Amino acid sequence: MTLTGAVRPKVPHSALADTVLARLTSAYATAGDPRRAVSMRAYMKDAAPFLGIPTPARRALSRTVLAGLPRPDEADCTAIALRCWALPEREYHYFAVDHLRRYAARCSSGFLPVTRYLLTTVPWWDTVDLLAAHVVGSLVAADPKLTADMDAWITDGDLWLVRTALLHQLTWKERTDADRLFGYCLLQCGHPDFFVRKAIGWALREYAKTDPEAVRAFLAAECGRFAPLTVREALKNIGD
Repeated sequence: MTLTGAVRPKVPHSALADTVLARLTSAYATAGDPRRAVSMRAYMKDAAPFLGIPTPARRALSRTVLAGLPRPDEADCTAIALRCWALPEREYHYFAVDHLRRYAARCSSGFLPVTRYLLTTVPWWDTVDLLAAHVVGSLVAADPKLTADMDAWITDGDLWLVRTALLHQLTWKERTDADRLFGYCLLQCGHPDFFVRKAIGWALREYAKTDPEAVRAFLAAECGRFAPLTVREALKNIGD
């Protein structure tokens, strides 16, 4: 899978990023398994090359990389994420996503353009979904003015931005703006791509854990507008 051509934001200077990247590339490079890398790349539909580090081992290495280091500020988070994204192997992207999930609260609404770059560069569900729910969702929850960006993303031509807009409230539970969620689902009910149709069903299924009656009523009124895949996903928790 190739890059989308998104403009890369400026990488700020960060001494912390220098330390993290030096430790990270050393630790990950020596832990790779070329044979495992082939199967991992195939499983992810050739989205990116892999080093071949299984998730438990990768996360253990990541803890070692970050041991003893101070908490990052927004510039550090930006530099670490963008420098990881510039490396080809997917494990570095996973490190960046995990790091941002951990420190999303350290970032302001001004971090959203960086997240957009990550979402639209070497995009695949393995990074997009975590960024959507745990980074974009955190940014929008902290600054509701960013809902205007979500309103723009839901009709964007990039399917991964559409998927992100659908999923950004995934962990919000009682704080979910149900009218916006349902409106987004209707806006993209006829989308031709599997990943968008699946995301609609997933978003509805997750909200059904909080308000099953609202989701049931919505589907009863609008069911005919959605693909069968979407409806099956949405009804997994609440039944027909």
